[in-house]
Amino acid sequence: MKKEFIVPDMTCGHCVQTITKTIQEFVPDAVVTADTETHWLTVEAEQVEAQEVMMKLQAVGFNPQLA
Repeated sequence: MKKEFIVPDMTCGHCVQTITKTIQEFVPDAVVTADTETHWLTVEAEQVEAQEVMMKLQAVGFNPQLA
């Protein structure tokens, strides 16, 4: 299952590391792909809920939107 997001405040490699770590803490099999230029984030996993991803990322300071 693939979920796609726009994360306007994802601007650097540290942001990508933080986002990836945050997502993989609750979805260990997630494959996270991020592009800091377009602010595009893709999360692929067998079971992933968009709302849960958004809540977890908001908790660490990001403002994701569904793409």
